[in-house]
Amino acid sequence: MLALLCCLAQPALAQTCPAAPDHEAALGALFDQVRVAENERAAEAYSQQMWALWTDAPDVTAQALLDRGMEKRAGFDFLGALEALDALVAYCPDYAEGWNQRAFVHYLRQDFPSALDDLAQARDLSPRHVGVLTGLGLTYLALGQEAQAQDALAAAVELNPWVKERALLRAPASKPGEDL
Repeated sequence: MLALLCCLAQPALAQTCPAAPDHEAALGALFDQVRVAENERAAEAYSQQMWALWTDAPDVTAQALLDRGMEKRAGFDFLGALEALDALVAYCPDYAEGWNQRAFVHYLRQDFPSALDDLAQARDLSPRHVGVLTGLGLTYLALGQEAQAQDALAAAVELNPWVKERALLRAPASKPGEDL
């Protein structure tokens, strides 16, 4: 299968990756909905819709590389995941989710400096990506950089008050409609 992906990717790598689909309007609507969600279950449905948009790659080659990297990561084949995700960010350097997924693999490997580098790229490309913000928070926590972690987590909670990592805030954010 990897040989097939390599064959698919090689011709494409000689080409320019198309722009990632513009989902900003849909994401904006989902952020509005998740902020007023009545409970965590409803919020999770909105979060899943956000992830579907973030993981919508620019073309079939990029999607195959992303899917392969995520499958390898889920199977704890971190080197295989990095191989696919390295190819993805080389092919589509302006696609935030490629950087985000590669950062996640670095995080799982406890290569926190590399995770931060990739998360910075992803955040530059997609500043309202909740997964990137929580990834930054978790990575900063792993490095003992509490202030930066709190800033990143607070930014994530501002976008999605139901994000599970809200529990890591020093003063946990209240849920919508709830007083502290």
